[in-house]
Amino acid sequence: MRVVLQEEALGDGLQGESRLFGLAEKLEIVRLLAAAGVRRLQLGSFVNPRSVPQVANTDVLVSLVRRQYPDIQCTAQVHNEKGVERALRSGLEHLAVIVPVSESDSRKHDGRAVAEVMKAATQLIAAATAEGIDIRAGLRCAFGCIYEGGIPETVVLDTVGQLVDAGAGEINLADTAGMAHPHQVKHLAAKVRERYPETELSLHLHDTRGLGLVNLYAGFEAGVRGFDVAVGGLGGCPFIEGAAGNVATEDAVHLFEGMGVATGLDLGGLCRAAEAIETLLERRLPGRICRAQHTPE
Repeated sequence: MRVVLQEEALGDGLQGESRLFGLAEKLEIVRLLAAAGVRRLQLGSFVNPRSVPQVANTDVLVSLVRRQYPDIQCTAQVHNEKGVERALRSGLEHLAVIVPVSESDSRKHDGRAVAEVMKAATQLIAAATAEGIDIRAGLRCAFGCIYEGGIPETVVLDTVGQLVDAGAGEINLADTAGMAHPHQVKHLAAKVRERYPETELSLHLHDTRGLGLVNLYAGFEAGVRGFDVAVGGLGGCPFIEGAAGNVATEDAVHLFEGMGVATGLDLGGLCRAAEAIETLLERRLPGRICRAQHTPE
């Protein structure tokens, strides 16, 4: 049995950091991640760098990583047609489009109503797939919104249906606000898999309330085999106050290894990558297993 872990430290992980990472620093992190066995890697977003300065070098980074590491599947987020055009010029063949399921979250994050964002997103997905690009469509705050609370299951399932109809080959349910609990994750993931059995399903989980890893396990129990992670537990959401980072890659690997589930990733190599990022940020990251395995002098 095997799972696929998508490494998001360079994308979702760094987007909220005020300390900007240069191209050479990002390439060194990629080198360490590649040495640890990472084969699916989010490199950033094709958005206006004035709104997210950390992604200003995404175009060049993508081109260099694709050339140096052809066996790594690279991906990035896009939000509009211009982003897709930039991604195509960089040679990407896999992109992510994110949509809201909460009206309040949509207004605060996108400045538009959910219906308006969905219309633009489905058109974007259709256009991108027509160009031969594989699209992963993500549902932001699928397990709950800090402004509205719970999101009705019918809303999530209807949104998934629209995205699949538009051409998305993978659906990603995101616990952006970190509000999910294990029973909820297991139930909703099972519902999506039951209704759309031919569509790949993955989970994007945050550890805001300390349930990231157990929610990941609940998703696995529901049959999910793709998960977003970030080395060291890096990340958060710049639009949600108090949002914690993603599930730490090394912690997820430790969990799956203990269950006899293959990840293809080397725990020691991941710890070296986490330590390198901690050195650059000059602070400790929340990932646990690397410190737990460290032998005191």
